[in-house]
Amino acid sequence: MSVAEFRKHRPRVVVTGWGAISPVGLTAEDTWSAFMAGRSGIARIATFDAEPFPSQIAGEVKGFVAEDHMPRKLSRRMDLFAQYGVAASIQAVEAAKLTIDSELAPRCGVLIGTGYGAMKYMQDSVKLLTEKGGRAVGAYQAITGAHDSATGEVSLMFGAAGPTLALNSACATGTDAIGTATRWIQYGEADVVIAGGAEMSVTPLDIASSSNARALSRRNDDPERASRPFDADRDGFVMAAGSGVVILESLDHALRRGAPILAEIVGYASTSDAHHWTAPHPEGAGARRAMTRALADAGVVPEQIDYINAHGTSTELNDKTETLAIRNVLGEHATKIPVSSTKSMTGHMIGAAGAIELIACGFAMRTGVVPPTINLHNPLDAEMNFVPNAPQEHQVRYAMSNSFGFGGHNAVLVAKSWES
Repeated sequence: MSVAEFRKHRPRVVVTGWGAISPVGLTAEDTWSAFMAGRSGIARIATFDAEPFPSQIAGEVKGFVAEDHMPRKLSRRMDLFAQYGVAASIQAVEAAKLTIDSELAPRCGVLIGTGYGAMKYMQDSVKLLTEKGGRAVGAYQAITGAHDSATGEVSLMFGAAGPTLALNSACATGTDAIGTATRWIQYGEADVVIAGGAEMSVTPLDIASSSNARALSRRNDDPERASRPFDADRDGFVMAAGSGVVILESLDHALRRGAPILAEIVGYASTSDAHHWTAPHPEGAGARRAMTRALADAGVVPEQIDYINAHGTSTELNDKTETLAIRNVLGEHATKIPVSSTKSMTGHMIGAAGAIELIACGFAMRTGVVPPTINLHNPLDAEMNFVPNAPQEHQVRYAMSNSFGFGGHNAVLVAKSWES
């Protein structure tokens, strides 16, 4: 069956709720308000002594108290990444007004990805093992330290008994999770999926490693201005933490229960550069194929895209090759639409980034305003509208969200504004 034929017969997939824990807000609405204010969530690292490292800044989650979202007996067995994922999932389920009863449970899936997983917990456990011996290691280590711990906790909490999975495609994880969950619904495996990404990668090991790889910004004395995607003076990305989760449903299911419909997922594609572990393909070949295939999956032409939430990491190579790829795929249309990076405000949330950025696309479609790329004063491409420093009013019917990760992972979603 061709893509066009498949599109005619597959269920439509809509977003009915979303939740977010981010460096700029502890809900999706607060995160969006911060985007509209152009407010940075990046500061000097406060949770450990980063003085020995070349990069000493990050987008940490501030003011998060796990017990505000879940009982202590649950939170105490979770790494922070899972706590963030569970909290965002609770928000999304509540926003969707979703009740998972015995009838729905077997048709409700969970797919929450993570790039780095339970890094803080694992580092703490190794320290305990080294300093105090095996008896000091927690009995839940095999559960808490697993990449699927957020997925498992959400499944248990809500009784979701459909397909459950955690995936990892580095910085493309959140986008791949939502795209894969969309496929589950399109192929009839589920009617509802709780999907997104969660990350807690602001740890000594992660900061040390990425600093030594010269991937991170070293603007330690000016953290709020350190993440500067598409600016000629960028010097690296800023590590960040948090979670973004959406509720996906088949349109029929959402309409039957009178759910609030926030957006529609119409296109998804995933590719690999097969080129280098950390550097993107110099011509953006994999990124171009992912965007082109996502457009084909959505059944739209490049000229129909009204806004792109770019991967836009603030690294030398990504921003250059992503701009090249966008221009290649969209042609002259690339310079006629806003293309912005919310990582300028959050930093790079790794496995959670794509989910938060899809939510930003949803808000842009609903409000007619696109978020800015802050700290942009010397654009690397003067013809592109990177939405410098302030939001712009712009009607968005179709939005594209790009995610490109280490290992050559490329994932792209195309969303459509909901029209009843």
